Amino acid sequence: MRLVFAGTPAAAVPSLDALLKSRHEVAAVITRPDAPAGRGRRVGPSPVAERAAEVGLEQLKPARPRDEGFLRRLRAIAPDCCPVTAYGALIPQTALAIPRHGWVNLHFSLLPAWRGAAPVARAIAHGDDITGATTFRLVAELDAGPVYGVVTEPVREQDTAGDLLARLAQSGASLLVATLDGIEAGDLEPRPQPPDGVSYAPKLTQEDARVRWNTPAHVVGRQIRACTPAPGAWTMLGDTRLKVWPLRAGPPGQDVPPPGPPSLGPGELWVGKAAVLAGTATRPVELGDVQPPGRRRMSAAEWARGLRLERPGAGHAPLVFG
Repeated sequence: MRLVFAGTPAAAVPSLDALLKSRHEVAAVITRPDAPAGRGRRVGPSPVAERAAEVGLEQLKPARPRDEGFLRRLRAIAPDCCPVTAYGALIPQTALAIPRHGWVNLHFSLLPAWRGAAPVARAIAHGDDITGATTFRLVAELDAGPVYGVVTEPVREQDTAGDLLARLAQSGASLLVATLDGIEAGDLEPRPQPPDGVSYAPKLTQEDARVRWNTPAHVVGRQIRACTPAPGAWTMLGDTRLKVWPLRAGPPGQDVPPPGPPSLGPGELWVGKAAVLAGTATRPVELGDVQPPGRRRMSAAEWARGLRLERPGAGHAPLVFG
């Protein structure tokens, strides 16, 4: 089939690469317009645009997919199908109607669970044991179209959103190619999504990423992993905002003397020579890496030594994350 691929972030590049290696013809890509990215916030092309440039593909970057100039060009290319992975904009009905086999979306959840922009992060934060990827035909309603196929993927105990998304991007790319093969062969028909089990996965905000130390330890750990690498979990110590990376695995407090970790209130810190503990609603957890403003990522113990943080003695107020 003649394809026009739509995608934007790095997670969409494996799909594009798999399509380029398939028997199908990729005639062009659709991606979001150049935008600021990175620490310097320099305007540049999306990862999909960069990959398309490397292989000499035409790039369509409409500000809005309903723009008439974009629609004219898409009609002129005359794709049989438009596969989509994490494009980042809603496709209007006028565009959906152009390819004869429609638009086939690869979504990183087991639909109808986690419809929306952040399915992987929401699955981790929710504590799902199993997730996966789904191919389905795009319709006007958000992620509600009929399903072609699925692959499943376990959520590992220490998975960050980045770890899990990287695996799903690879397995999902193979699913996308297999789906297009089946559509071309005429032996794959989509099935409506069940009406039960619908949940939504809105994009994580900065407030979502603020660590809630007053929740149980396992919830704190999931929240931090769900926000890694983006938008990045964070907390406050006084007036300083501190980026927080995933917690250390295993029992907290490797240098805490018997009888074990101290009793800490939510967000309250205990600082040892080689470990920094923080209280939660249930038990202390051990911080992994942290990143102070304008500084590099470092271990929590190194950060605490640099600030000369010590466990408060009698008469001193405790150090508390907020």
